[in-house]
Amino acid sequence: MTEKNLTQDEIKQIWKRYVTGQTSECPGLRKVIFESWERSKKNRVSFQLTHAPMVYEGEMLEKHKNTLREFIDISLPVMENLYKFVADAGFVIVLSDKDGCILEVIGPEEAKETGKIVNFVPGGQWSEDIAGTNSIGTAIVIDQPIQIRGREHYCLMFHPWSCSAAPIHDPNNRIVGTLTIAGPIDKVHPHTLGMVVTAVRAIETQMRLQEALRTLESNNNYKTAVMESISEGILAIDSQGKITHMNNIMARYLGIDPHETGKVFVELLDPKNKDVYDIVHNRHIVTDYEIDIHSRHGRSTYLLTTRPIHGDGVSEGLVLVVSELKRAQRLAQRMSGAEGTLTFSNLIGKNPKFLETVDLARKAAGSISTVLLLGESGTGKEVFAQAIHNGSLRKRGPFVAINCGGIPRELIASELFGYADGAFTGAKRGGKMGKFELAQGGTIFLDEIAEMPLDLQATLLRVLETKTITRVGGNKEIPVDVRIIAATNKDLNEMVSQGKFRHDLFYRLNVFTIKIPPLRERKDDIPLLVFHLIENLCVKLKKEPIVKVDKQVWEAFDNYDWPGNVRELQNVLERVVNVCNDVVLTMEHLPQELLSRKSPPSFDLPVQSYEKELIRSLLEKHNRNITRVARELGIARTTLYSKIAKYGL
Repeated sequence: MTEKNLTQDEIKQIWKRYVTGQTSECPGLRKVIFESWERSKKNRVSFQLTHAPMVYEGEMLEKHKNTLREFIDISLPVMENLYKFVADAGFVIVLSDKDGCILEVIGPEEAKETGKIVNFVPGGQWSEDIAGTNSIGTAIVIDQPIQIRGREHYCLMFHPWSCSAAPIHDPNNRIVGTLTIAGPIDKVHPHTLGMVVTAVRAIETQMRLQEALRTLESNNNYKTAVMESISEGILAIDSQGKITHMNNIMARYLGIDPHETGKVFVELLDPKNKDVYDIVHNRHIVTDYEIDIHSRHGRSTYLLTTRPIHGDGVSEGLVLVVSELKRAQRLAQRMSGAEGTLTFSNLIGKNPKFLETVDLARKAAGSISTVLLLGESGTGKEVFAQAIHNGSLRKRGPFVAINCGGIPRELIASELFGYADGAFTGAKRGGKMGKFELAQGGTIFLDEIAEMPLDLQATLLRVLETKTITRVGGNKEIPVDVRIIAATNKDLNEMVSQGKFRHDLFYRLNVFTIKIPPLRERKDDIPLLVFHLIENLCVKLKKEPIVKVDKQVWEAFDNYDWPGNVRELQNVLERVVNVCNDVVLTMEHLPQELLSRKSPPSFDLPVQSYEKELIRSLLEKHNRNITRVARELGIARTTLYSKIAKYGL
């Protein structure tokens, strides 16, 4: 059965026919969903089920939860951290046991009240054999993460919801429960499942740590071997604040004798370590808390994580884990995907003007100067940026990209420069690194630099001049060793004359300027690009290779001016590869909008009129979804809003 990207309405029609017995075939439906529907029907689950049964309530629920207290205690901090990222979207974070019984729900009251209607509450039983296809029960059955969207649920009661769940395994790889993000179907996002998987890994990691601590209690030699093999500083104190275990790395960080076990920890601290004293004395639980530690070696900045030690359900002590900030930065860079994978070999073309541009970019790679990439949307500015980075001496460092036009004005400063502890309500304790710190030792790519607010331009200018940043809400200057590559599709000279872009920042950026030609000026490269892109897309989409392109298709491509440049060509080819089941690409495979949207002659339709019609057609295509339209045009949402207002759309 071939899977398709079905709409909710298409799934609804398939679901109706299936549950009413009109068909046993579900063409296009995801295989994992169809198999779950089959199990649900086999288990005689009613698709008209109005609510899940309650297996535990009141005292019985508390007794059941107490048997899983360690599991719940480990999971709750992770759930609370995860909720911060989805708090404004109406989602709830749900923890269940291995049988699909809900243990904890974190979320807004309105969403929890909605959940009560169907018993999506602690004590509710959501195993697949009872509640049909749902993220909790199905994740347990298939033992894999899964996202179930709207009408993919077997029972009608859960059609308004989208749920992403992943099974949680103990150190012996046995399922102990699930973690779920559930919310309205209109808020569904593919990244939600990734967030759940990451959170589950954090829970499983913490469970492994708990298991390791129990093992350490029974074998002191093994404890020492394990602690000394860990690359972070680790120290454990008992309920009286006395050191029970400490590895040599922690002793070095603190500047104390590694054999000081049995002594009260805070009494050994340098008096300047007030933050450490406060956290330990008050048994605060922190994660990656940025902290300065004073020792006889001087002052250094670290990341501190603390976790309670439980015995018979009672907190008996505290574990402190200290990591070097630079090492944590490298880890954060890897986890955030802060790397450039594209090189000059990814710049496809033989056009003389394009080759001149590539040659200039190679020279930029050998320079240490700031680079400014100019070019229309879709010309491949980020590909050039990554190629320059990977051709430079900084290639072993991170490549961090940020779209200055794709982040709300009130958030862009904290995204770029991070924020300090207590900078604003809901801020992560200990603060958070921004993109500049993540790019330490590498390159930061500031795309759509023209969209940066004027006040932030002044801050960026200061960073360029001082090579330091100050986090939002903080006062500590942090040195940064970062090369800046900026890009825009705007005329910065014109923006400077209009007072929309700082002239001093423009001069600092306009050191090594590279103008990337649009596709209409290098149409002789289209055949090369087409075969290169088709080859990659066929592999990506697992389709048979397309080995020939009809002459009429080449003529259609040549007659079109490609206002969206290489990005538009790639989008067209991706649609073509999806619908083409032959080895030859013909006119019938081309999207209608390409055939109907001929390149507008300048004497017949001015550029602005064409732009207006293009935006109008895309607004209709995407039901006025601004984010999708801006993405297809390759411009910032703020720019799109301006054009909509300008053209009265």
